[in-house]
Amino acid sequence: MGVGYTTIMYGEESLLDGLEEISACGYDGVETSLGEISTVGKDRFQQQLDDCGLDLYCTMGEWLESQAAADRIADGAETAAELGAPYLGILPPHRGTTEDADLERWLEQVCDAAASAGVTPVLHHHGATLIEQPDEIASWLDRAPDNLGLLWDTSHHYPYGENYPEGDVTDGIERFADDIEYVHLKDVAPGDNFDAHVEALSNGERRLDTVFWYYNAFTDLGKGVIDFEGVDEALDQIGYDGHITVEIENQTEDTRTHAEQNYDYWRAIAE
Repeated sequence: MGVGYTTIMYGEESLLDGLEEISACGYDGVETSLGEISTVGKDRFQQQLDDCGLDLYCTMGEWLESQAAADRIADGAETAAELGAPYLGILPPHRGTTEDADLERWLEQVCDAAASAGVTPVLHHHGATLIEQPDEIASWLDRAPDNLGLLWDTSHHYPYGENYPEGDVTDGIERFADDIEYVHLKDVAPGDNFDAHVEALSNGERRLDTVFWYYNAFTDLGKGVIDFEGVDEALDQIGYDGHITVEIENQTEDTRTHAEQNYDYWRAIAE
């Protein structure tokens, strides 16, 4: 089991420098997107991974909202395999953008491509999408090809868990114990009207204020309400031995400090 960090805060222009920073903080691996890899070039990205001593855990695709997106993600399976990533990440379509029949067909296409490339496709349940709540996750895992696994995320489970608004999210780990292939850690500090913003997004109301306040609630580990000691214990109880990646996505200032603090926080719990 390795501990990774996502490159979201660095962006395409600073991706290679971000890898160096992530390595210096002690992480074992990284997660990035197919788009970022394409921007810097696969060979340059591979060289920087090697130079920094990092493994690539997951390559994330774009929102699966069109045939063109499905084609790009499917094509990216080979890139993920060539770079040594065990997982190809799938982001569900936002509510109101896609018919179920189209999504089912595109998932089959991506899963078939992943199987051919020798990587595991993982579905990232995500707020404001067609696959955000536990029953939706279960339904789509049943409908999709058998090789589709789950990328389980602490904060995206939080608003829909049995213990909300408490920070115990272990019900999600227990329910999907047989499906979890890969884990994202991030904290959430719900502000005023968080419930209303979650409800609006679940109803397909993607207004600027709802999107901003929902995503702005995500924060560094230990800065919100999620019980990460409980998360660690629950993962241990189900026998999870895969990679865990810290996904911090809205702390763009002083990135080195955030990366170090999150690494130290999780290591203190997990070791």
